[in-house]
Amino acid sequence: MTRRLAQVAKKVGVSEATVSRVLNGKPGVSEATRQSVLTALDVLGYERPTQLRGERARLVGLVLPELQNPIFPAFAEVIGGSLAQQGLTPVLCTQTKGGVSEADYVALLLQQQVSGVIFAGGLFAQADAPHDHYRQLAERNIPVVLVNAPIEGLDFPCVSCDDMVAVEQAWRHLSSLGHERIGLVLGPEDHIPSRRKLTAARTAAASAGTELRADYVERSIFSLEGGQAAARRLWERGVTGVICASDPLALGAIRAARRLGLTVPADVSVVGFDDSAFMNCTEPPLSTVRQPIEAMGRTAVELLCAQIQGTQTDSSELLFEPELVVRGSTAQPRTS
Repeated sequence: MTRRLAQVAKKVGVSEATVSRVLNGKPGVSEATRQSVLTALDVLGYERPTQLRGERARLVGLVLPELQNPIFPAFAEVIGGSLAQQGLTPVLCTQTKGGVSEADYVALLLQQQVSGVIFAGGLFAQADAPHDHYRQLAERNIPVVLVNAPIEGLDFPCVSCDDMVAVEQAWRHLSSLGHERIGLVLGPEDHIPSRRKLTAARTAAASAGTELRADYVERSIFSLEGGQAAARRLWERGVTGVICASDPLALGAIRAARRLGLTVPADVSVVGFDDSAFMNCTEPPLSTVRQPIEAMGRTAVELLCAQIQGTQTDSSELLFEPELVVRGSTAQPRTS
């Protein structure tokens, strides 16, 4: 019993005495704390006391496009922990190729009568993708929060990293090192964050008195292999610095350079986006633009909880400032 109290108290961030009061049905504990303690019991695998078993934990769907990109497990960790602190139980829904679709997950979550849904990346950011399941959530007044750059017309609260600022920072960094032939590896053409990054790159090139060449922009699926194929084409066209729309794409760009006999950063430079796990452990360590995952994840949960509690929430997009992290994958271009 003592061990259980200690584990639950640590999980929630309260005293063992507070946990004891909740388990014994005693007053003096806020409803939010009480729900957090009950959720922690569920998460840790402990049975609730008999008098509390009739209460179902409040469920929140957390829908992610994948888990191979380390940025999504990072968001899941922050968002899941913040939900648990609010007495909400996250239900992780991850898409797999040929598996359950985003719309199917939404249908399942509606069957479970979830209190809300957080989408961290997904079809809401793709202009040509189906969006009926989002409108279905809106029609049923289910609280929803989106993480990162939605299409127009989805009137849900949204938290995003500022893609324009991210590319401006990366472009300025490469330009200051002396790179003049800077290329981009972006996601599909209908991908809203990639559209914003392209606009920012064109603006940055124009402010430097040049123009971003069309053949210096490559599109790819978000994978290491996709990044490798796209970057190879850029390296073969003489690009000396590449800005990528994700860290896996950037790792693919480094691999492509090596396959062509180029050295990073002596011959070519690479900048990623996200600063996901282990990017400081790659060879060379990856220069990248860091998303403020902690702040974005916690804000997403705050916006969702406000909706659940009936508070009127602004559906405008909150933009968070990224941070350029310079490591070993960028340097001055080799002079010929």
